[in-house]
This record gives sequence, C-alpha cells and structure tokens, in this order.
Amino acid sequence: MVSAVQPPVEDTAGPSHAPLLDVRGLKKHFVHKGLFKFQKTTNVRAVDGIDFRLESGQTLGLVGESGCGKTTTGRLLLRLEEPTDGSIRLEGHDVSLLRGDLVKSYRRRVQMVFQDPFSSLDPRMSIHDSIAEPLTVQRLGSKRVRRELVDDLMERVGLSPAMGTRLPGQLSGGQRQRVGVARALALHPSIIVADEPTSALDVSVRAQVINLLKDIQEETAVSYVFISHDLSTVRHISDRIAVMYLGKIVEQAPAEALFARPVHPYTQALISAVPVPDPEFESRREIELLSGDLPSPANPPSGCRFRTRCPFAVDICAEQEPLLKAYEDGRQVACHLV
Repeated sequence: MVSAVQPPVEDTAGPSHAPLLDVRGLKKHFVHKGLFKFQKTTNVRAVDGIDFRLESGQTLGLVGESGCGKTTTGRLLLRLEEPTDGSIRLEGHDVSLLRGDLVKSYRRRVQMVFQDPFSSLDPRMSIHDSIAEPLTVQRLGSKRVRRELVDDLMERVGLSPAMGTRLPGQLSGGQRQRVGVARALALHPSIIVADEPTSALDVSVRAQVINLLKDIQEETAVSYVFISHDLSTVRHISDRIAVMYLGKIVEQAPAEALFARPVHPYTQALISAVPVPDPEFESRREIELLSGDLPSPANPPSGCRFRTRCPFAVDICAEQEPLLKAYEDGRQVACHLV
C-alpha cells in the first residue's frame, strides 16, 4: 500500500509510558442566549468532566442514551469543538495547545467516520475525489501517488477501483459507509472516531462494516473510539466500554466484564434491555424499566445525576456527586452504593 507521510504531533516524542490517548476532566458547556431580553441564558453541560484512556490498537466503546454527550465527546477529540475545561493528550502532548501546522499534523493522526454516510459525502464529488480529499487538503503526494493510494484503499474496504467515478447517490448505504472508512484511512491515522457508523445500515450490512473495521485494526493497529447506542455491536467490537449518562461516565470496564456483571444501576438497566437470541430465555427474563424522563443537561439533578431514575437512590445520592472510582476486575464505577 502507498502510505501518506505521517509526521508526529510535535518535534519531540511523548513519554514512553503515556497512553495513546489520555482524556482528563473533559468538559464542554454550550451557552444559549434567548432571542429576547426576558429569556434566561442557559448553560447546557453536554460533557461535564469525563476521564478515559485509549491504548494503541484497542477499541473503546462509548455508549448511552441519546443526549448523553457521546457525539460531543467525539467532536472534542477531533477539535471540531473546543473544550470548556479539561485536557486531551495524544502520546503525552496536550492537543489544546497545538496551533497552525501542528493542528494539521494532529488531524492526520485522528480521523472520523460519521453517522450518516450520505450527508458526510459531497453529492457532486466522485468517490475517488472524496477519498483523495484529505490527501489534497494536507498536500501529500503527487496526483499519481494519490490515485494509487485511493485505488488501494478502495480495494481494502471491499470496493472496486472502477467505482471511483461514481457519485455517492449511485451507491448503496453500505458502499457509502465503506467510502467513509476509506477516506478516514487515507492519512494513515492512529485513531478513528466512529460515530454511530452502522446505525443507518441494514443488519447484514452492519455486520460487514463491523468486520471490516476489525480486519483493518488487525492489519494496521489503529485504535477506535466507537460511539453507539447499540450495545450488541459495541460488545462485539470493543475491548473496553465506557457508559455515559447526562454528560458523565458512570461505569468503565473491559467489555466482557461489563456484560457479565454490570455494577452501576444505569448499566444494569441498559444491558437488561439488550435482546437475547433465545426465545425461551427472552420470554422469561425481566427487563429493568427506568422510571421518569432523562433530565435536561441544562439543569441536571443535584448529586448523582441518575438518582431521579434510580430505584436504589438514598439521601446521599441527592447531596453528593459520586466520583468515578476503581473497582475490581479493572472496572471504574461512579455510585455511592458500590
């Protein structure tokens, strides 16, 4: 395969013991001002202090209900949004301090596969040009080198190079998503943020895309931050899973440990709702239904944010916010009752 040049984020290498990605106290608050003077200014805490690490060649699954802050976290990792507070470190370097060419260098290392494979592609641009666009923007390689790289990438994701002249509207949903994966791979990134990459696809096509991502990871040792609400898919692809609720991470654990024994009440409710491919067992088991509605991130509950829907909440849950603390089997849990 013809590879694009992959410069470091900075001139000096990071500490050898540093993880590939280290996120600490990450926050993103959106301030919304009303159109009229009598309307109050609201502060939406989309992401409100989360920590996680990602090692090279591993996949972190980020799960939770819609509105919990998963997509905003992904956008922060790519610097499509600037954080309100906290740090994102790539191999020990704080990416918020990068400016100019160093930002371009960082964006070669961290790429994204978007949720909607149609709206993320220019409908007037050929498939070949869409995949080559990152190379053109970064001014890497000659036209001949770019063409060779694009042809190689299309073959790698299961598309014929002859399809390069087609427009996105002439492809199926699965083919368009493969184009999105090829485009993300063009700069040979260290990390790919995949934001609901299979939610718009049929079940059979979904499995093909997931297997494609796993095969690419085995070949290139790329790391994934896989954002999804589909727990079955996340379990299949992830090494470690972080569960988010209203801007906070409430539990982190190795994937199999999380599914074998969820500890946080919210994680228990999520996993109990995952369908089981056994009609007899499915008819007998009880699904833990959450009471109430998801609170607004503009006005989250005091103390534990899950307490208004938690069947086990006690007085301390309303008074004090639980910290994410280490638990057994490599797990972290934010719950007063654990």
